[in-house]
Amino acid sequence: MVKKIKPNLSVKIGKLEMKNPVMVASGTFGYAAEFRELMDLKKLGAIVTKTITLKGRQGNLPPRTCETPAGMLNSIGLENPGIDRFIGEKLVFLKKLGVPVIVSIAAENNPEEFITLANKLNGFMEIAAIELNISCPNLQKDKLISQDPRATFALVEAVRRVTEKCLIVKLSPNVSSITEIALSAVQAGADALALINTLGGMCIDVNKQTPKLGAWVGGLSGPAIRPVAVKMVWEVYNKTKVPIIGMGGIIDVSSALEFFLAGAAAISVGTANFVNPRASLEIITGLERYMAEHNLQNLSALTGKLKACKN
Repeated sequence: MVKKIKPNLSVKIGKLEMKNPVMVASGTFGYAAEFRELMDLKKLGAIVTKTITLKGRQGNLPPRTCETPAGMLNSIGLENPGIDRFIGEKLVFLKKLGVPVIVSIAAENNPEEFITLANKLNGFMEIAAIELNISCPNLQKDKLISQDPRATFALVEAVRRVTEKCLIVKLSPNVSSITEIALSAVQAGADALALINTLGGMCIDVNKQTPKLGAWVGGLSGPAIRPVAVKMVWEVYNKTKVPIIGMGGIIDVSSALEFFLAGAAAISVGTANFVNPRASLEIITGLERYMAEHNLQNLSALTGKLKACKN
């Protein structure tokens, strides 16, 4: 009789230690307090906050979201209270959970704002990691920081100099070569890569002949983008040596497993939170069951273990 191994779901990403590899994605979970009546927050591997900027933002004009086939478009516009109110109000609740907190940050006007934000967060031991949301505009060039390998390198290197916290760089899929950008971030000092962010998209109301979003265009998320996300995780896994946090259309344990097999060390649940607030917890349970059934002790036995097709 083969002895069953008890699965160990813990994972370490730089200095970030998690009891399991399931986190909730920035912008889909608020600041966690919004979900406290719906689930046991302490069971999560980590919580990624809504993206924070230096000053508070009201965000884009409504409508800000609309449903699409197998997904949704959003154009929230980085609505947030600003760093000082976040520290004084939102962080107070997060600190009590005992779950690793990852703070997502972005700049509005100048990439230097990333450095200021990182400096402000350095003094809080409860903040386990910083996620650089490099989807914010770069005023020097008419494209995102994440679309320019040199701009990505310069920003990550600058932030790396001012913080010793685990540094996660969130990449955009709206590029010609995801591996080129990933390598730039890694060479500049990123501890981990989060991919992917949303794909650019647009929906039109054909009866009104108007865009369905107030900002006209937005970011596409949900199961519709999963094949793109899995492919990009696989590509980056085969070119870099830092942990990858996979995201993009993860709704259950099966979709989560695709990312692990493609090369992810951890995963982040996003759009599914709007449909099933307990999706992340169900995935944790499902992962443990899958590993037990396949007699796998550690997650490393899953990461990047994609096999060739059999004839």
